[in-house]
Amino acid sequence: MRRWLAAISLALATLPAAAKAPDTSLRPPQLPGQAAAVPTAPAAPAKRPQARPEVTVTPASPEIAPATADPQTTPEVASSTATAPSIRPHPRPEGLGTVTASASASQAPARVQATAKAPASKRELRRKGAVCGDVEIIGEPVGKVSSPNGSCGIEDAVRIRSVAGISLSQPALMNCPTAAALKTWVVRGVQPSFRKRDQVVQLQVAAHYACRSRNNVKGARLSEHSKGNAVDISGFVLKSGKTLSVLKDYSNSGPLGAARRAACGIFGTVLGPGSDRYHANHFHLDTARYRTGAYCR
Repeated sequence: MRRWLAAISLALATLPAAAKAPDTSLRPPQLPGQAAAVPTAPAAPAKRPQARPEVTVTPASPEIAPATADPQTTPEVASSTATAPSIRPHPRPEGLGTVTASASASQAPARVQATAKAPASKRELRRKGAVCGDVEIIGEPVGKVSSPNGSCGIEDAVRIRSVAGISLSQPALMNCPTAAALKTWVVRGVQPSFRKRDQVVQLQVAAHYACRSRNNVKGARLSEHSKGNAVDISGFVLKSGKTLSVLKDYSNSGPLGAARRAACGIFGTVLGPGSDRYHANHFHLDTARYRTGAYCR
């Protein structure tokens, strides 16, 4: 009982002090002969050493960095932990990846090859015998033609056999401008003039290159025939086999008259029936040019 009463008395004696409890916890009373404890800061937790990442160094391939490589082009390795340089592809052999026309053609199907070659073969056939840079003018190049006295001649002569699919009754010697004009006249003048009748398949040639004077008159000026600038047409052979001659079948209202009018402008000079007595049986066509324009009578 004494012990319980002593405990209660002690509790009542310390009650005011508990109301004003210090900010820090109470320390136990120091025992006699015990040194005062010096407060120390709590020790920081020890840091666990970080594991060093493993780095696998791949030895350089002899193909990548040969011993004799240029130091300026060889990648530098800073330390043993540096990663290996990326592998470069070997140089591509020459010609790899390049497809030539011949290779493509050899790999193409046979049907495609036949289709591709057909137009080329057709063009080659049309170009066979072509002169003056025109596939519709067929003949042969002759080169320079000159007369003994040097008064006549053609610098680049050609001998024409057909123009625009229409043959000539005889090969005609002329220059290329005259051959081109003859072809243009056939396409734009002759065939359209015979459209309602029969198509023309041949031109009858009365004269072409000849070293002579105009109308073969002695002492006259040289004819355009002597320069390769002229051709004379005396008739037209039709597809039906009929022949229309300038001498017998010409009329201003007929196809021959229409063809003659169409020639004016394509040629520099056009003469025919009614011009004079020298041109009653043929059309004289030449490429001479005049300041006043085409001369058509």
